[in-house]
Amino acid sequence: MCSVLERPVLVLNRYWQPVATCSARRAVRLLCTSHAQVVQVDGEEQYCTHNLAAWIEHSNRMRAGISDEDMIRGAKISLRVPRIIVLSFYERVPRMEVRFSRRNVFLRDQYTCQYCAKILPESQLNLDHVMPRDKGGPTTWENIVTSCFRCNTRKANKLPQEAGMHPRRKPLAPRWRPLFGLHESGIADESWRHFLEPLLGKTKLSA
Repeated sequence: MCSVLERPVLVLNRYWQPVATCSARRAVRLLCTSHAQVVQVDGEEQYCTHNLAAWIEHSNRMRAGISDEDMIRGAKISLRVPRIIVLSFYERVPRMEVRFSRRNVFLRDQYTCQYCAKILPESQLNLDHVMPRDKGGPTTWENIVTSCFRCNTRKANKLPQEAGMHPRRKPLAPRWRPLFGLHESGIADESWRHFLEPLLGKTKLSA
């Protein structure tokens, strides 16, 4: 049940533009409070929207053809796991830039030390200024990389050429996509492709 509730769901604004992803748990909460409707992704009514009552009815009608891992079962009702929801009120378009933050740097670098290439948990990673701060290096996407503690200590406040340590990839601001923030790369669910493909490769990314 827990893994089902944590499954990613694509979130569209009221104009059907992708703005984010959320967990199935959050999607069901939005559905129950009438802040969102579920977008049906298959069948003759593909792309029709359903409120809570309609989605319960749809889930019961389709139950025989839905595997257990695609169902959220409660004491009184069972729901098919939503794959896409559309918000009832939110109409903003996401910013076309990723907010600079420690976690987003780790996500951009895929939790990989840019000096020794080790993939490590967040608790064992740090941020490194490629050009040290005491030499005028700014705290920006283009000068910050993910580093393990050992490499961070070894490089200290030296320039890359002084330490003989250069980032494996040139640090750049990540491009915007609604999927930014997911550990998985690419489109998590095939049903999302219709909404995401027009954006892929055409816009600068943000979370």
